[in-house]
Amino acid sequence: MTAFRLELRRNRGLLIGLGIGFGAYAALMGLMYPIMRENDALFESYMETFPKEFLAAFGMTGLLSDPGVFFTTYIGSWLWPIVAAAAGLLAGTRTVAADLDRGFLDLPLSTPISRTRYLGVSIVVQVLLMAALAAIGVLALWGGGAAVGAEFDLGRFALAGVFSFAFGCAIAGPTTLLSVLTLSRSLTSGIVGGVLILMYALFILSGISADWDWLGTLSAWNHFPTRELIDDGVLPIGDLLLFAVIAVGTWVAALVAFRRRDLAA
Repeated sequence: MTAFRLELRRNRGLLIGLGIGFGAYAALMGLMYPIMRENDALFESYMETFPKEFLAAFGMTGLLSDPGVFFTTYIGSWLWPIVAAAAGLLAGTRTVAADLDRGFLDLPLSTPISRTRYLGVSIVVQVLLMAALAAIGVLALWGGGAAVGAEFDLGRFALAGVFSFAFGCAIAGPTTLLSVLTLSRSLTSGIVGGVLILMYALFILSGISADWDWLGTLSAWNHFPTRELIDDGVLPIGDLLLFAVIAVGTWVAALVAFRRRDLAA
């Protein structure tokens, strides 16, 4: 329990900082939803001036008055991936790479707690952190909309929150594993950040031409269809399981690797 309380305290500032900013933005967008709905024709004509590839990159594949398009445009396609990446990179690299670099890691490992248990506690806190941030974003957007009479379906928004949580965990898991393998926060951040940017570029390219459509399967964004979930009620079980397998598999691999890792290397 001591290690768990320590990890909670160390991630408290991260949760507060990201949560306040993310929640405030989401609530503001919810409050603005009636403006989007009342000016459908104006926004539609404005959107027609942009290339369809640009619109697809931000999830604007329909009317902004559609809750799913609205959520994807302002939360799912860009802001949540940024928040999830920040949380995953900072929390996922802190316990091993950052603590080793600061000379702190030797202290907890000199106690009777095992390496597996120590990193396992960090992973549990990563899960709680990602769940809390996803819930803050979804509830703030829904609450802001409800305050101005927006008829958002809370059930479908909750499912979008679960999907967002899984997306975030699929970032945190590989980050934790790379942190153990490289023992470097900067190198891990560079690799994970580079891969995310590459996948986003592939997602955009896949929408430019039918010949490049296959590139979308390589991008996490292509497996994060929040518009269909909210507007059509279609739960992408396969994509959800894919994120779960990536997260759990890499977290387990990180535990195994950390138990055997030579920290002096």
